This record gives sequence, structure tokens and C-alpha cells, in this order.
Amino acid sequence: MELLTDRNTMRAWVQQQRTAGHRIGFVPTMGALHAGHGSLVRESLATTDRTVVSIFVNPTQFGPGEDFDRYPRIFEQDRVMLQELGCHALFYPDVASMYPSGFQTAVTVEPLGSQLCGRERPGHFTGVATVVTVLLNLVRADRAFFGLKDYQQFVIIRQMVRDLGLDCEIVGVPTVREADGMAMSSRNRYLSDEDRQRASAVSAALSAARAAFLAGERESGRLEAIARRILTEAGIHRIQYIAVRSAAALLPLEKIHEDGVILTAVKVGKTRLIDNMVLTLPG
Repeated sequence: MELLTDRNTMRAWVQQQRTAGHRIGFVPTMGALHAGHGSLVRESLATTDRTVVSIFVNPTQFGPGEDFDRYPRIFEQDRVMLQELGCHALFYPDVASMYPSGFQTAVTVEPLGSQLCGRERPGHFTGVATVVTVLLNLVRADRAFFGLKDYQQFVIIRQMVRDLGLDCEIVGVPTVREADGMAMSSRNRYLSDEDRQRASAVSAALSAARAAFLAGERESGRLEAIARRILTEAGIHRIQYIAVRSAAALLPLEKIHEDGVILTAVKVGKTRLIDNMVLTLPG
């Protein structure tokens, strides 16, 4: 596995792969890798010729008072994991490489970027869209792989690529979950044992709403109420949102008449957790 640390070495590696006729797969991450990231890498390895993973804790997507300084950075463990998976290249730039002196550009995707998590974290998705645009331009991947746990991020990146005419297929990979159903996340390590036990109610709440949907419930407000009740009964009261939206574009739905998704963001202890489940209509 090659280690690439700046724009020039990244471009040179891409040129080598293109000259050899290889299709490139790309998995952008902020490190602190877990089995969910592993599923993205394996999907890339299975469907492209060469896979590159980036590790970059992007400062522009963190707001004041958020966890940029304490976000887990375990590069050596990440490097070993990627090597064992069979990744071909690791892109590990510093901030100066990603945002050179005089950098002035920002990419916004609106109104998608200002709702749900964007409402709770102003500017977050501008930071995400900007850094992903830079990365896609550097890597020139045929396919880029994103976990569907961050469902809003996936929809925003897919929309951005369409709007800007970027020549890359955006692939969503299903959420990987713990044995109790909790979505895997790098931030799960922040949870105390007590908070970790309470946090399992997040997936339980969404699962209950999905079960009601599969039983025939189509009113969004009722599905949201089912999820909210389970969260509050588990002692999770800092609920930033529970929302049923269209799966394709995250449009509000009073009643589900197309494939939908139920999304939530909550605070458990000091840790912000997000999760979602897709609501697919029969047939």
C-alpha cells in the first residue's frame, strides 16, 4: 500500500493508474476506522481495480465548540487495517495540502445543506461539500463510496456531483451495525458504558417505526411519534430531530407515497449520534 501525503503525489499516483487502464475506487474518511469503513473498502476492492482511501480530519466541517480537537486520531491502527484489507493507496494530507495559503472557495448545496443536521450544525455541509469536491478532483475516481449511516451527507454529495457534472459515480453502502443494532460510528468510543446502553434505543426507535410502516402505517407524524416515544422512555430527551423524508431528495412527506427514510439526531451524554432507516414501499 502506497502512502501519499500531498496533492502532487496523489495526482502522480492517479496518473499511473490511469495510464495502466485501471478503474479507481475512492473511500474518503476522517480516520478512526471501524468495520463500517471496512465495508466501504471491500465494496471498492470488489468493483474497481485500484482503491485509495483518504484520512483527513476536515476542520471546516466542525463548528465552534464541536469535537475537532478531540476527534480520535489513530493513524497507525488505521494504516494497518487498510493494509490488511488490501487497499492500494492511502492519502494522508495535512491541512496545508488540502487548504493551501489563500484558499477562498466554498461549495454549498442548498436547501439540502441547511435542514436536519445542517440546521443543527450551521456550515457543516459546506465544509463537507468543499472538501469532497477537492478530493474528487484530486483522486479522479470512477466510483466513490459513502456509508448510508450519514444519509443526508450521501444525498448532498450525490446532488453536488450531479450539479457540477463531476465524472464520478457516488455509491451508497448500507450501514454496518453492532450486535444490538447500534450503527457503527467513530464517535461511539466517546460513550460511557451507561450511555452506550441507552444509545441502543436509537436503532430500536427507528426499527419500531419501520415495523409500523411495514405493517401499513403511512402517516409520517405517527411514525415519528413511535420513534420519539421509545427514545424518551429510554431516557434520551435531547432529541434534535426525528423526521420522515423522501429517500431520493429528503423532501418532507406528510404521508409516505414514495420510498422514504426516517432520520434522527440525538445527544446521549456529550455525544451526538445520528441514524436512519429506509422505508421502502412494497413493489
